[in-house]
Amino acid sequence: MNFDDPAEKELRASVAGTVARPGEPGYDEAVAIWNGSITRRPSIVVRCTGTDDVAAALKYARGAGLEVSVRGGGHGFSGFALTEGGLMIDLSPLKSVTVDPTTRTAVAGGGVNWGELDAATQAHGLAVPGGMISHTGIAGLTLGGGIGWLCTLAGLTCDNLIGAEVVTADGSVHHVSEESEPELLWALKGGGGNFGVVTAFTYRLTPVGPLVNFAMFFWRPEQGRDALRFARDFVPTLPADCGAFIAGTNAPNAPFVPEELRDKPGWLLAVVGFGDAESHARAIAPVRANKDLPPAVEDVEAIPYTRLQGMFDHTGPWGAYSYEKAVHFNELTDEVIDIMVEHQPKKTAHLSFTPILVMAGEYHRVQEESTAFSGGRTGKYVVNVTAVCPDRESFETDRVWVRNYWEELAPHAVGKGSYINFMSEYDEDRVKAAYGAAKYARLAAVKTQYDPDNVFHLNANIKPAGSREAR
Repeated sequence: MNFDDPAEKELRASVAGTVARPGEPGYDEAVAIWNGSITRRPSIVVRCTGTDDVAAALKYARGAGLEVSVRGGGHGFSGFALTEGGLMIDLSPLKSVTVDPTTRTAVAGGGVNWGELDAATQAHGLAVPGGMISHTGIAGLTLGGGIGWLCTLAGLTCDNLIGAEVVTADGSVHHVSEESEPELLWALKGGGGNFGVVTAFTYRLTPVGPLVNFAMFFWRPEQGRDALRFARDFVPTLPADCGAFIAGTNAPNAPFVPEELRDKPGWLLAVVGFGDAESHARAIAPVRANKDLPPAVEDVEAIPYTRLQGMFDHTGPWGAYSYEKAVHFNELTDEVIDIMVEHQPKKTAHLSFTPILVMAGEYHRVQEESTAFSGGRTGKYVVNVTAVCPDRESFETDRVWVRNYWEELAPHAVGKGSYINFMSEYDEDRVKAAYGAAKYARLAAVKTQYDPDNVFHLNANIKPAGSREAR
């Protein structure tokens, strides 16, 4: 603490949460974000318990000329939660979740993660479309878009955002909805953290669970080309109440996997049914009936939705050195599949993998202009090449693997679209290309209204319209 700084004394006196410098209680916990490869360290952290704390932190940062970062769940690949030498606004203490089963809505604090939100909503047999790792924060996923198991059934996370409580750079609090500040709500649906600090999210809920029908099929590496071609042809035949996922990954270390295949590399297809068991069985019947391509491993069972949401937690352990690059496809062509089969075995870290997210159903029915989502609504697959490493040495190696793999895939992509949550590194040209000229201009206008000085720039940044930086 700087005992001679009256502004810092005022900050500490006014904040209900915790203010911490390096070495003080709460600092190390706040800066311990998910991606271990990020080494930036703020000079001061404000662990906020509500909007007043956020406003006080912003006032102090402006007066001290400090760069501002915002931590929700702290799970982003980019590590934007951390500023070097600036002030971090930490929303981790904002853990409240309120569910109204009658209106099928939920309000969740900006520090809530998906495991916590799912636990609260599943008590009523309801869910918000979320991600696929339960310790991901709801804030970053929602503001960037939000792709997960329920994409086909209910769209993206941001498609189900119906309101928000936002503290803007001037410290004012906005209660945002379709009736109040609809343009800001539109921008929050995919425009990232550009416009303010979201302290609470209001979601529309969808009936799901508590049990879902799960099927996982795993093929050996040498079956990869045929398995991917089969999955490409099979996935479009699935009914609307099914979600699918494909991946180049390692087999689970689980009793149903033959011991010689546990933790060994290969190709995975998962199909989740949100309807009855009989319809799920009919949906997966073509996989089980394909005698020319028998899976090396098969697991079919009814599981809790909350277990589904945490099933891949092991692929993203907290503190791993992580990096990713993604590309969108209309089809998994033979050329794309050949690239995947060639490059997947070149990874060195055990957990490095290639998730292939299937975009269908409700995702495609949402009008492009109705949200600020950057990924576009036409693509059918998002291929995300991901390095997840235990140390710096293997990280440096597999980061090269990611980049080389991506460079081979990119010429086959759909346009120049990108999903901002899958950008490990900020690239202004890629951000502009991802949104497209019209959507970017609309976002820049919202940015100009709510953050004209670009205080919130540690993100997939949208420059204020007319600013020197934007020219």
